Amino acid sequence: MTLRIVFMGTPDFSVPTLAEILGAGHEVVAAYTQPSRPAGRGMAGRVSPVAHFAASAGIPVKSPTSLKSEAEQRAFASLDADAAVVVAYGLLLPRSILAATRLGCFNLHASALPRWRGAAPIQRAIMAGDSETAVMVMRMVEGLDTGPVCLAERIPIGADATAGELHDELARRGASLMVRALGALERGLLDCRPQPEEGATYAVKIDKAEAHINFTQTAQEVHNLIRGLSPVPGAWFETDAAGGTERVKVLRASPADGLGTPGEVLDDALTVACGKGAVRLLQLQRAGKKPMRAEEFLRGFPLSRGTRLQR
Repeated sequence: MTLRIVFMGTPDFSVPTLAEILGAGHEVVAAYTQPSRPAGRGMAGRVSPVAHFAASAGIPVKSPTSLKSEAEQRAFASLDADAAVVVAYGLLLPRSILAATRLGCFNLHASALPRWRGAAPIQRAIMAGDSETAVMVMRMVEGLDTGPVCLAERIPIGADATAGELHDELARRGASLMVRALGALERGLLDCRPQPEEGATYAVKIDKAEAHINFTQTAQEVHNLIRGLSPVPGAWFETDAAGGTERVKVLRASPADGLGTPGEVLDDALTVACGKGAVRLLQLQRAGKKPMRAEEFLRGFPLSRGTRLQR
């Protein structure tokens, strides 16, 4: 038996799950995704990764700006789906949508719920210094990531793991987990249990101001910020350059020994003093340039010992 599925997702993280569902033989009757957004220098409309993949697979693509209207809700119900699968879609599902499929709506969430409900669970887990996270399949209810959990797989977070690396691992494992959940669902064996309220935290969307590195923090806190925001949006510092001040992103770093004024460059290997300890900057990116190793960066942008990085 196969299921009639409505898939709802937008970014790269969603695509492996859609691909796995198709590979398992389920019928995807429509793919809902966010509308194209202006992007790039020409501000041309850019379709989402899910829209691109779905179109290439011959799946009808729907991109409403909202699901609140009666017309959109009727259109969704007319798909006569067994279930909806939601992976980083970006719109809240109204009650009528949640009730419009035969077996329910199921969300793939990239955290150890109830910790890090919300928009940026991968980044927040790393920024907080968590040593473990999870990917979970949740039966959706009204409310932000509060539904009962059906399947879960816990995953360690390496001491130097970046958000980009963890994103890819969770996307891969989550895709397999969702297909397992759908298999149990069609056999009537999917067991979903309420989340505990104790330990609930919220992964609010990353604010641009948070990406500014504050070297008065401890070396571990700075390290966690850098890897939690790598590769995007990228943690950054400002320093004096020819023609004014330049913003530089840091994509990789490591805690190091060192003592000095916070933000002070301590040696010729780009070790920078923090409020406690120091960090060695390993990979950096100037505006409009490709990421580069520290030694390569220093050949074109010398930061001598004693330079104070603005904060």
